[in-house]
Amino acid sequence: MAVLLTLVLLAAVIAIVGSPLLRPRSAPAGEAADRAELQSAREAKYREIRDAELDYRTGKLSREDYEAVDASLRAEALVILDALEALGIEKPPAA
Repeated sequence: MAVLLTLVLLAAVIAIVGSPLLRPRSAPAGEAADRAELQSAREAKYREIRDAELDYRTGKLSREDYEAVDASLRAEALVILDALEALGIEKPPAA
């Protein structure tokens, strides 16, 4: 009986101690936060680009203003995409 109890206790200790070794490794917390922040910024920038396009189509922006705003927003989006790519995230397909 004592041998069986010792074996069960030993198996439990091995399982508890070895469990971190069996888990898949995840990205560090700081990197995950950076990734989430950049993905959020990417989506926000896409919304801004769509809003500027809508403003141009509805006549709220002149062609010159739209081209300037659009070029600026797209340049900012490229910076965000480059940062995401540096973290190992592929660029989403062009819409």
